[in-house]
Amino acid sequence: SYPLHPPRKPREARTAHFGALRTPAVFVHGTRDGFGTVVELDAARAGIPVATTLLVAEGAGHDLGRGARGRVRLTALAGQILDALRALLGEPAGRP
Repeated sequence: SYPLHPPRKPREARTAHFGALRTPAVFVHGTRDGFGTVVELDAARAGIPVATTLLVAEGAGHDLGRGARGRVRLTALAGQILDALRALLGEPAGRP
């Protein structure tokens, strides 16, 4: 999860450098992330001049579900992240 801004302070954006990014990236963002919404992240990604993709973690916070209750979700999410990265780079999904 990228901290777009401090919690409850959306005017303090941490995205000024996004226009200088030159590496394709997969963003993984929880729908309950206090550091920015999925909509805010989508808008910020528009300022990145290289390919990016967004993987939404439904119900996850900024930590994406670490802790006892989130371990199963994180294991499944790891595979989704890898597949999203492979797709972004033009490689086939699934195990090598």
